[in-house]
Amino acid sequence: MDCPKDKIAGDGPLMQSVQTIGIDLPLKMLVWHDASGDTWLSYNDPNWIAKRHGLGHEAEATVSAISAALDALAKIAARSP
Repeated sequence: MDCPKDKIAGDGPLMQSVQTIGIDLPLKMLVWHDASGDTWLSYNDPNWIAKRHGLGHEAEATVSAISAALDALAKIAARSP
């Protein structure tokens, strides 16, 4: 899947707010198969990451936008070919 970084990157404002969040950025998604052959798509919830690093209300719009982008990507990735 080709996703131009400039279209979904919202991590700049978060990094400027709390630099320790850099340990969790850039965001990533993992697609994997379990022992039964089922396919899974996993990623850390941006709201959890924001809470982990103590981001305040000023980051809510950015975190919401990132959450929506990841949700949209997950739905696209989960579609049948």
